[in-house]
Amino acid sequence: MENKIVADKTIKAWKKEHPLLNKIIATREVFWVNPNYGKFKDAIKKISLSKKDVEDAQKRLKRFAPFIAEVFPETRKKDGIIESPVILIPEMKKKIQELFSQDIFGDLLLKCDGHLAVSGSIKARGGIYEVLKHAENLAVKKNIITLKDNYSIMATEKFKNFFSGYSIAVGSTGNLGLSIGIIGAQLGFKVYVHMSSDAKKWKKDLLRDKDVTIIEYDSDYNQAVEHGRKQALADPMMHFIDDENSHDLFLGYAVAACRLKNQLNKLSFTVDENHPLFVYLPCGVGGGPGGICFGLKLIFKDNVHCFFAEPTHSPCMLLGLMTLQHDKISVQDFGIDNNTKADGLAVGRPSAFVGKTLRNLISGIYTVEDDLLYILLKHLCDTENIFMEPSAIAGIPGPVQLLQSAEGKKYLRENDLNHKMKKAVHIIWGTGGSMVPPDIMDKYKERGQYLSKR
Repeated sequence: MENKIVADKTIKAWKKEHPLLNKIIATREVFWVNPNYGKFKDAIKKISLSKKDVEDAQKRLKRFAPFIAEVFPETRKKDGIIESPVILIPEMKKKIQELFSQDIFGDLLLKCDGHLAVSGSIKARGGIYEVLKHAENLAVKKNIITLKDNYSIMATEKFKNFFSGYSIAVGSTGNLGLSIGIIGAQLGFKVYVHMSSDAKKWKKDLLRDKDVTIIEYDSDYNQAVEHGRKQALADPMMHFIDDENSHDLFLGYAVAACRLKNQLNKLSFTVDENHPLFVYLPCGVGGGPGGICFGLKLIFKDNVHCFFAEPTHSPCMLLGLMTLQHDKISVQDFGIDNNTKADGLAVGRPSAFVGKTLRNLISGIYTVEDDLLYILLKHLCDTENIFMEPSAIAGIPGPVQLLQSAEGKKYLRENDLNHKMKKAVHIIWGTGGSMVPPDIMDKYKERGQYLSKR
């Protein structure tokens, strides 16, 4: 194994260059600080996307709000805008401090993307946005709608019949497929979701109920994506939603940052040089957390610090950024099995587009053991009566790892943050869970109860 060649180097040579790899390969929890993290004003010059692109996405979502309100009644209270609350979780904060014997300085909040309308996960941002943009492009090109029209007319049979002549394909571990399947079918598209072996049965069943075609694989996420890409290449009427490389997905996620700023203002939370913001985002292939990180940096610049969370058995973005090989390497190349109960994060190879875009923007990445996800899931249910799926829990240990680990302490010291931490805001990004069937959620809680007593 030590002499195996990975991206033109032996694993032994990679370990010598990056000693933390010893722990990563042993699937132990680690906290990695990005040595390429830099000032926002310098980093943004190297990125092709801009604030204007995010604003364009925000305007498009507003155009579609009347349609969303028409077909999804649960969004009408927010006039068709799909958004989640951000809330304080004081009881869970006490429990975390007790479990880890670590004070969390500053306020601890939860961004409840697991309770987003329509598809109940963070993927309701990027996934739904890309389908809507594709639908708009088709309709405008055929002159059956203009940008000044009320988009509620897209809920009519005329438009459903029009979109039924087109197809959409996507590869997914579950939640992205859910969001695209639900919105795509609602518009009238034929939707094909290529699902990896770790995708949950209930997610497949829900999509089939929406008349979405499910194509199952015994292999992992990356193979499902590849098969979806091949299907779309063979059909000129099919649009492939590429979770690994899509700018549209990325920008749909980035809109969340604009809205978060307004939410924090309403809660009287300040983010500036003396009031730093720390955000902890579960990461699979990287599109969702990457887009949100990009949006946050555009809004808060050097005053926000974003950390990704990955399972110890699926640290693909960590390996990609650490080695700067991005999608040229996989966790399997290093003998890591990519076997995790956090199905939404079960990705073996990261997005090169996201990794390269965030090279100088992401503060760091940490890994979490599956058992800890279940334990924290159970405690979140008990303390705050909030239910999230295991993958969505990965953000919770972030503040502890930042404050306890030698690498985290060094990051705070080198960025002159120690004396500001009592005024800090920590946001755990809860990415999914509200659509989990009650009997399955009960099993998650039972597993957490069992593990917490060991």
